[in-house]
Amino acid sequence: MNDHIFIVCAYGKSRFLEECILSLLEQTERKNIIISTSTPNAHIEGIAEKYRIAIRTHEISGIGIDWNAGYACADSKYVTLVHQDDVYKKNYREKVLTELDRYEDCLIAFSNYREIRNSQIADPNVNIRIKELMLSPLKHLNRNRFMRRRILSLGNPICCPAVTYNKNLLGNFAFDTQLTTSLDWAAWEKISKCRGRFVYIQEPLMYHRIHEESETSNTIENKKRAAEDLMMLKKFWPAPIARIIFHFYHKSEKSNIL
Repeated sequence: MNDHIFIVCAYGKSRFLEECILSLLEQTERKNIIISTSTPNAHIEGIAEKYRIAIRTHEISGIGIDWNAGYACADSKYVTLVHQDDVYKKNYREKVLTELDRYEDCLIAFSNYREIRNSQIADPNVNIRIKELMLSPLKHLNRNRFMRRRILSLGNPICCPAVTYNKNLLGNFAFDTQLTTSLDWAAWEKISKCRGRFVYIQEPLMYHRIHEESETSNTIENKKRAAEDLMMLKKFWPAPIARIIFHFYHKSEKSNIL
């Protein structure tokens, strides 16, 4: 059993998939990478064959379903669910596993990140700086359940593809398949109730791509995210307070639109 596996959640024919795979190969062995997909096709199969990477398929599509399938097929202590459009620095795996091994009770470990816009690494915008500020208390209080729930009560500052999960502690954890955009926030909320640590690495160790084809951009346009974000805030606050916080939080959506 491997100590860690990258699961690449691939869908359709992303023109960024090969770049993503190459960034993973620069830091680990091929046996530590698996492509998980509900849409097997010549594009995905060609890249997998080129780099000798195993493919696992499942029949039903959906963001939560795809992530759950990827999580389930990882026969490892730790798993990173990779989004096919993103890129990881060479030292992501090394630094994240160092933190996970340092604390036996670490539930998830995740790094800071930067964005790729129009094929260029963008300078951190206000939204990212706010997220960094929100997460800063975890430097000294990463085992404090009250603190991490207070952080999550103000929004979702954790970049989903930057997260590595400790399957030994989380067991049969699953994402909410009824959600389409806030399912990662809902996952952190669920995990935040568990005994253990949220370890945050302040150094940006991966690049999250913002582009017109991304699911995040699409769901923002059709207003799904607004409804789900308000629902998440209501998990922490009475409805009137949740609506006030949502008024300000909703503005951050604009940073995900090109």
